[in-house]
Amino acid sequence: MAQYYEGVGRRKRSTARVRITKGSGAFVINTKTLEEYFPTERDNKTVTDPLSVLTGSRSDYDISVLVKGGGVIGQADSVRMGLARAILKMDPELRMELSHAGYLSRDAREKERKKPGLKGARKAPTYTKR
Repeated sequence: MAQYYEGVGRRKRSTARVRITKGSGAFVINTKTLEEYFPTERDNKTVTDPLSVLTGSRSDYDISVLVKGGGVIGQADSVRMGLARAILKMDPELRMELSHAGYLSRDAREKERKKPGLKGARKAPTYTKR
Protein backbone atom coordinates (compact mmCIF):
# COMPACT_ATOMS: atom_id res chain seq x y z
CA MET A 1 0.00 0.00 0.00
CA ALA A 2 1.28 3.44 -0.93
CA GLN A 3 2.29 5.87 1.79
CA TYR A 4 -0.10 8.78 2.25
CA TYR A 5 -0.31 11.96 4.33
CA GLU A 6 -3.64 12.80 5.92
CA GLY A 7 -5.10 16.04 7.20
CA VAL A 8 -8.50 16.89 8.68
CA GLY A 9 -10.10 20.27 8.14
CA ARG A 10 -13.26 21.74 9.65
CA ARG A 11 -15.41 24.82 9.07
CA LYS A 12 -18.90 25.44 10.51
CA ARG A 13 -20.68 22.06 10.20
CA SER A 14 -18.37 20.68 7.51
CA THR A 15 -15.57 18.13 7.98
CA ALA A 16 -13.06 17.08 5.32
CA ARG A 17 -10.54 14.24 5.43
CA VAL A 18 -7.78 14.78 2.86
CA ARG A 19 -5.16 12.24 1.76
CA ILE A 20 -2.14 13.01 -0.41
CA THR A 21 -0.16 10.28 -2.19
CA LYS A 22 2.47 10.25 -4.92
CA GLY A 23 0.69 9.84 -8.22
CA SER A 24 -0.55 11.29 -11.47
CA GLY A 25 -2.33 14.48 -10.35
CA ALA A 26 -5.88 13.22 -9.76
CA PHE A 27 -7.99 15.39 -7.41
CA VAL A 28 -11.02 13.39 -6.25
CA ILE A 29 -13.68 14.69 -3.85
CA ASN A 30 -16.36 12.18 -2.77
CA THR A 31 -15.76 10.09 -5.96
CA LYS A 32 -16.14 13.18 -8.21
CA THR A 33 -13.44 15.29 -9.84
CA LEU A 34 -12.61 18.71 -8.37
CA GLU A 35 -14.37 20.51 -11.25
CA GLU A 36 -17.52 18.39 -10.86
CA TYR A 37 -17.76 18.85 -7.09
CA PHE A 38 -16.84 22.57 -6.97
CA PRO A 39 -17.86 23.95 -10.40
CA THR A 40 -17.51 27.64 -9.49
CA GLU A 41 -14.14 29.33 -9.99
CA ARG A 42 -14.20 30.83 -6.46
CA ASP A 43 -14.61 27.47 -4.68
CA ASN A 44 -12.13 25.82 -7.03
CA LYS A 45 -9.51 28.45 -6.21
CA THR A 46 -10.26 28.25 -2.47
CA VAL A 47 -9.63 24.50 -2.46
CA THR A 48 -6.42 24.60 -4.52
CA ASP A 49 -4.83 27.62 -2.78
CA PRO A 50 -2.54 25.58 -0.45
CA LEU A 51 -1.10 23.74 -3.46
CA SER A 52 0.60 26.96 -4.57
CA VAL A 53 2.90 26.58 -1.54
CA LEU A 54 4.24 23.26 -2.87
CA THR A 55 7.35 23.75 -5.00
CA GLY A 56 6.62 20.65 -7.06
CA SER A 57 3.74 20.68 -9.51
CA ARG A 58 0.27 19.50 -8.58
CA SER A 59 0.57 16.69 -11.13
CA ASP A 60 3.04 14.84 -8.88
CA TYR A 61 0.40 14.04 -6.24
CA ASP A 62 -2.98 12.33 -6.06
CA ILE A 63 -5.39 14.02 -3.66
CA SER A 64 -8.37 12.14 -2.28
CA VAL A 65 -10.99 13.93 -0.17
CA LEU A 66 -13.98 12.76 1.87
CA VAL A 67 -16.10 15.74 2.87
CA LYS A 68 -19.49 15.84 4.59
CA GLY A 69 -21.82 18.27 6.30
CA GLY A 70 -22.32 21.99 5.90
CA GLY A 71 -22.78 23.98 2.71
CA VAL A 72 -20.65 24.58 -0.35
CA ILE A 73 -18.45 27.37 1.06
CA GLY A 74 -17.98 25.60 4.41
CA GLN A 75 -16.97 22.43 2.58
CA ALA A 76 -14.53 24.31 0.34
CA ASP A 77 -12.89 25.95 3.37
CA SER A 78 -12.69 22.66 5.26
CA VAL A 79 -11.05 20.94 2.26
CA ARG A 80 -8.52 23.81 2.03
CA MET A 81 -7.62 23.41 5.72
CA GLY A 82 -7.35 19.61 5.45
CA LEU A 83 -5.14 19.94 2.38
CA ALA A 84 -2.89 22.45 4.15
CA ARG A 85 -2.54 20.12 7.16
CA ALA A 86 -1.71 17.16 4.92
CA ILE A 87 0.93 19.24 3.09
CA LEU A 88 2.34 20.22 6.49
CA LYS A 89 2.71 16.54 7.47
CA MET A 90 4.38 15.86 4.14
CA ASP A 91 6.86 18.75 4.52
CA PRO A 92 7.11 20.43 7.97
CA GLU A 93 9.42 23.11 6.48
CA LEU A 94 6.36 24.76 4.87
CA ARG A 95 4.71 25.63 8.22
CA MET A 96 5.60 29.35 8.06
CA GLU A 97 4.27 29.81 4.52
CA LEU A 98 1.02 27.93 5.23
CA SER A 99 0.58 29.74 8.54
CA HIS A 100 1.17 33.22 7.11
CA ALA A 101 -1.32 32.51 4.34
CA GLY A 102 -3.89 31.62 7.04
CA TYR A 103 -4.51 28.05 5.87
CA LEU A 104 -3.75 26.39 9.23
CA SER A 105 -6.00 28.49 11.48
CA ARG A 106 -9.52 27.28 12.18
CA ASP A 107 -12.39 29.72 11.58
CA ALA A 108 -14.21 29.34 14.90
CA ARG A 109 -17.44 31.09 13.87
CA GLU A 110 -20.47 28.86 14.37
CA LYS A 111 -24.22 29.38 14.25
CA GLU A 112 -25.43 30.93 17.50
CA ARG A 113 -28.22 29.07 19.30
CA LYS A 114 -31.77 30.37 19.61
CA LYS A 115 -32.57 31.77 23.06
CA PRO A 116 -35.88 31.36 24.90
CA GLY A 117 -38.23 34.34 24.62
CA LEU A 118 -36.56 35.51 21.39
CA LYS A 119 -37.45 34.80 17.78
CA GLY A 120 -33.90 33.75 16.87
CA ALA A 121 -30.45 33.98 18.38
CA ARG A 122 -30.80 37.74 18.98
CA LYS A 123 -33.99 39.05 17.35
CA ALA A 124 -36.58 39.99 19.97
CA PRO A 125 -40.35 40.14 19.50
CA THR A 126 -41.64 43.57 18.46
CA TYR A 127 -42.01 45.87 21.46
CA THR A 128 -45.39 47.59 21.85
CA LYS A 129 -45.93 50.26 24.45
CA ARG A 130 -49.79 50.12 24.34
